[in-house]
Amino acid sequence: MSKFAEISKITSTTLTQMKREGERIAMLTAYDSCFARLADQAGAEMLLVGDSVGMVFSGHENTLSVTLDQMIYHTQAVARAARRAFVVTDMPFMSYQVTPEEALRNAGRLVQEGRAEAVKLEGGASMATTISRIVTAGIPVVGHVGLTPQSVHIFGGFKVQGKGEMASRRVLADALAVQEAGAFAVVLEGIPATLAAEITRTLTIPTIGIGAGGDCDGQVLVMHDLLGLFDGFTPKFVKQYAQLGRDAEAAFGAYVREVKQQDFPTLAHSFQG
Repeated sequence: MSKFAEISKITSTTLTQMKREGERIAMLTAYDSCFARLADQAGAEMLLVGDSVGMVFSGHENTLSVTLDQMIYHTQAVARAARRAFVVTDMPFMSYQVTPEEALRNAGRLVQEGRAEAVKLEGGASMATTISRIVTAGIPVVGHVGLTPQSVHIFGGFKVQGKGEMASRRVLADALAVQEAGAFAVVLEGIPATLAAEITRTLTIPTIGIGAGGDCDGQVLVMHDLLGLFDGFTPKFVKQYAQLGRDAEAAFGAYVREVKQQDFPTLAHSFQG
């Protein structure tokens, strides 16, 4: 058993140490207390309250409609359940892009009201000043480079980034800028595995991959994708470890049939006078 499994509370320094010692980091998204508790008990070191909540929870086609108040609400729910895992929260679209000072105020709300232990924001060199401002105030930051979903309209969809020499150099430069600005970790999304491996070797901070191959310091998946709960689309990089969507639909169907046939409730499920 890894010595890190014995740690009662994961912190940002724990995650840095895990990279140094070659211990892989497991990160999962969570949006409510029920699944956050299960992921925490299963041993995930990091829980990400992702703005993907807009798609898998609220039914939007992308993450752009998510508000800061919604992120605070979901973060509160996850934070109540997380005993060991380190809780990171996405800063939603337009909560950090206007000015570094506004970004700091909004990051502060996610920590103070939402009880997040770190915030994650998208962007590389262009976000360096903002990351530095938030970190200087005492709030840990996770960067996010490569495919950044909040830029979906610029990219023309959810497309792999960093293909070709110039594009790969740009992603590497962004990752280095995020590290230099003070981020303690960075998510690498939707980039070639060879590029992610190079970035991971180059950086001293942990890299968390999603659609970035197996050489990152850690991995993250959207909980609904992993459990087979979201049937909108399944990206190539997703592995489904369960089919809870099918199981839930079958259970709901059985309940409906029994109600219609008056097979539920029975005396066993009823109170007697």
